[in-house]
Amino acid sequence: MENFRPMRRNGQQLSEEESVDILKNATSGTLALIGDNGFPYAVPISYAYNNGKLYFHSAPTGHKIDAIKQCNKASFCIIAQDNVLPEKYTTEYRSVIAFGNVYIVDNEEEKLFAARLIGNKYYPNHNETLQNELEKGFARMLIIGFDIVHLTGKEGLELTKKRKNN
Repeated sequence: MENFRPMRRNGQQLSEEESVDILKNATSGTLALIGDNGFPYAVPISYAYNNGKLYFHSAPTGHKIDAIKQCNKASFCIIAQDNVLPEKYTTEYRSVIAFGNVYIVDNEEEKLFAARLIGNKYYPNHNETLQNELEKGFARMLIIGFDIVHLTGKEGLELTKKRKNN
């Protein structure tokens, strides 16, 4: 197991349950990889979450895929809330960062599961439409898996204060 540094302001740390709720309910985040020439490559992307894993739909080639093939370590960040409080020079925010191992899904069963998971997240209760799309494009579809090995969530100090006062 990897060692991860503890959160510096741990009084603002969200519980694992709160962090997972953010993963379940948000619609996009930023996937960060090691890209060309060792430069970070961060790309906004839609996703689906299930039981400690993230799944992404992708084109079969490109910078993201090349980066994944070079290094399987990645992070994924979601900003779930970001309300600027100008008069206090701060923000009320909630965010989550997941660290994990990213891979191209080559198992057909897992690929189909992930494709359905993603499809149902963004277009729920349209199983027939989803099935038609899968029949047309499944062979060309690329799914990326992300096994979460460390997850942290954090909220701004103003939200922590509100929570403690309630």
